[in-house]
Amino acid sequence: MIKKDTFISDPNIDTMHLYWASEKPEKIFKCPIFEVSKVRRVSQDGRVGDFITLDCPEWVVIIPIYKDEDGVVRVIVEQQYRHGSDSVTREFPAGLVEKNEDALTAAKRELLEETGLEAGRVTLLGNLSPNNAFMSNRQYFFLAEELSKVSGQSLDQNEEIDILSLPLDDVINEMGTNLSDNALMMAATGLLMKEERRRGGF
Repeated sequence: MIKKDTFISDPNIDTMHLYWASEKPEKIFKCPIFEVSKVRRVSQDGRVGDFITLDCPEWVVIIPIYKDEDGVVRVIVEQQYRHGSDSVTREFPAGLVEKNEDALTAAKRELLEETGLEAGRVTLLGNLSPNNAFMSNRQYFFLAEELSKVSGQSLDQNEEIDILSLPLDDVINEMGTNLSDNALMMAATGLLMKEERRRGGF
């Protein structure tokens, strides 16, 4: 049995003692989708270390949601091949924030390019660190409602995406299994569930 005072139980405890002071980062490698930097940091108790970070563009995910004619809440998801995992995955529309573009504009653009949909209402659900152990970017999650089909897909040369309309309940039940093992997809679904709870349902 763990005693009550074994661990810190105050969630509002000051965190300043955990911060490391940073020297100027040094860029050591650049490729089309990220840059690698090395930075020397010093802890509050004097420890010194060199650390590697990946500097990536901001990312966006947009979750298209609607009710069908039977009143079933459905979401639009995509199936595509991913080179990192050498597998087909199921995800919400997503992409990179381009230069001189804000996250909202990028999310609307990705939705249109990948699905041909436009949304009458777009809500920011949150922004998260994809992997703060070594990545410096943020990922923004949006909810897209009042959907209209206005065009076909406009994909990049090497993209091939199937578009599916699935009941939200099925997507939630499939989280973390089979084609739905993408961790950022699970983060998006978690934020969607939080929004559903806040509203009292979609």
